[in-house]
Amino acid sequence: MGKIKLKGKAGAATNYIKRNQALKKLQLSLADFRRICILKGIYPREPKNKKKANKGSTAPTTLYYTKDIQYLAHEPVLKKFREHKSFVKKLNRALGKQQLSIAKSLEKNKPVYTLDHIIKERYPTFTDALRDLDDALCMLFLFATLPSTDKIKSETVANCQRLSLEFLHYVIRSHSLRKVFLSIKGIYYQIEIKGQTITWLVPYQFSQQVPDDVDFRVMLTFLEFYQTFVGFVNFKLYTDMNLVYPPKLDISKDDGAAGLNAIIIEVTNFSLATSQVNADKQLEGGALSLEKSSQTINSEERLKTLPKKLAEIKNKDEHAASEITPDSVDNAETEEALMDDFMDQTPVPPTSQEQDVLMQTFTYRDIHSASVALSEFENLFSKCIFYLSREVPRYSLEFIIRAFGGQVGWDATLGVGSPFTESDERITHHIIDRPIIKNQFLARVYVQPQWVYDCINARKLLKTKQYRPGHELPPHMSPFVEHKEGDYEPEMENDFEGMVEETSARSKEQHNQAENDDKDNDADVNEDGSDDDEDDDDDDIDSDDSVNEEEPAVPVLDHDSDYVENETDNEDMVYQMELEAEAAGTPFAKYKENKAKQISDGKFNNSSSSKPRAESGKKRTSKEIEEQEIKELAKIMMTKKQKRLYSKMQYGKKKQEEKVLNLKRKREEINQQKKNAVPISVKDGKKRK
Repeated sequence: MGKIKLKGKAGAATNYIKRNQALKKLQLSLADFRRICILKGIYPREPKNKKKANKGSTAPTTLYYTKDIQYLAHEPVLKKFREHKSFVKKLNRALGKQQLSIAKSLEKNKPVYTLDHIIKERYPTFTDALRDLDDALCMLFLFATLPSTDKIKSETVANCQRLSLEFLHYVIRSHSLRKVFLSIKGIYYQIEIKGQTITWLVPYQFSQQVPDDVDFRVMLTFLEFYQTFVGFVNFKLYTDMNLVYPPKLDISKDDGAAGLNAIIIEVTNFSLATSQVNADKQLEGGALSLEKSSQTINSEERLKTLPKKLAEIKNKDEHAASEITPDSVDNAETEEALMDDFMDQTPVPPTSQEQDVLMQTFTYRDIHSASVALSEFENLFSKCIFYLSREVPRYSLEFIIRAFGGQVGWDATLGVGSPFTESDERITHHIIDRPIIKNQFLARVYVQPQWVYDCINARKLLKTKQYRPGHELPPHMSPFVEHKEGDYEPEMENDFEGMVEETSARSKEQHNQAENDDKDNDADVNEDGSDDDEDDDDDDIDSDDSVNEEEPAVPVLDHDSDYVENETDNEDMVYQMELEAEAAGTPFAKYKENKAKQISDGKFNNSSSSKPRAESGKKRTSKEIEEQEIKELAKIMMTKKQKRLYSKMQYGKKKQEEKVLNLKRKREEINQQKKNAVPISVKDGKKRK
């Protein structure tokens, strides 16, 4: 007889543990338990059968894995939590008894813990850390803009600002920014580091009002972990680029709101040493060239003796061939026959997975072209020098322009440390967000800030005509939307710089060339002495023959079937006209009179017979007819369940098509309204006249 299984002693009941049981086991308060779970990355679990996991109870409870709680029991941070708890008790007792000397000594020996070992446990590789960097950056940039309160300390805000600036400096140095989007919540940035895409949100730098209904204890626990985490990531990124970490901070510039310029980026001594070694090698080039000349002389002497050695090897091969026995020849022939049979075998068709692998293979030319395009995109603004007016967001524009190789200057009211002033003649683009400009420089282009963001998302320099001050801006499209087949894709009204002029010039040249060719052909025909009518007749005959030869074999439809189709189309047309008349409110007797007049005039039959032909368009080829028949046969072979599913799929596709058509119609209406809109100056001129 087997062992009797007791209820709640095996299976899901032992795999899960309640939160109250975990608190008793770890001897922690609820606040400390939440804190250690956040730091260690342990979260509540939802079992498949909650009743079994809760030992038959259906009451709402929070469940954790039993192994996770056992894992927490050996955490060193728990010991520090208990030490801190006893420290607080001793400190309060000393302050209550007015023992200030004891309180000071206790304050000096306050227990402190670090999270370095937790970072190494949760992220064994650097790629794992990069995959989890999104939430950390969002939290850091959020707290970097918050004001210091009784809940948020000023040291925490300053540390978040320092870490965020260090990370932005790495993005600028590595040119790893890929996408930018301005939304209501803030500015979305997407970068690519070591093959991993990282997207985070930066709030706008307005005066923030801290809400009262937010539990900052939980957020500050997350922030405590994320500060250590981002510090590790920044250290790794800086050391990979041979940069000193942590970078130095210029306090005077930081007090003057210099922003990114307040941090001083330095190169490590290792990279300086390697550059010095390279310089020494260049200085020693003369001595190395003398040694190389002696080596070239020795190699030339060896090349002279090469023909003799080749002749000796050839003689040895001929001698070995003369000593071949008949058995060896037969064996060689059989091996060749087997090889021929093996080569004649039909190749095995590749599987679907192998086909996917074959389709994903890239040539060296594809890789080279992709790398060239990426390098051009990373240096998009390398030939541009920007100047920022005082009303534009400098904290964002300075970052994205420098990340793409551009130079930036700004107004003195935005902060200290601008590399050039507004009157500098090198400036190519002046970013301004005001409708009227009094004093303009003719050698530069004035644009609104959206032009910079749209250029990055389009990966090209766009034309600046629509982005001039005072003009209505085009829609700012999200670069994170991936359009599928059949989705509505809004057309970009703006073109790339230099593209429109070239295409218009080419089209004009082609049009003029075609007109000239037509004129030359007409002149040649008129100068010719042959009969024009005969030539035209011959051309018509030849064209008819060519059309008959080129047309594919289409099955001819019977006259009866055409008659039936036209008759059904006429009935549909009549029904449609009756519905329209009813909607218009015309009485039925008047509708009959109008219909009789149309039939007598011959308009009704012509319209009804010509419309189906116009809608049908070209005749279907035999291939299309065959595909339609195969589709209908497949529908017949479907089960009821499959037919329902197929009808739902077709219904969803039709709804999507209707949605796309509706959006296109709205777009056309908006464009038509813009075309019909008359400028104010024109209206005033008409009134004056």
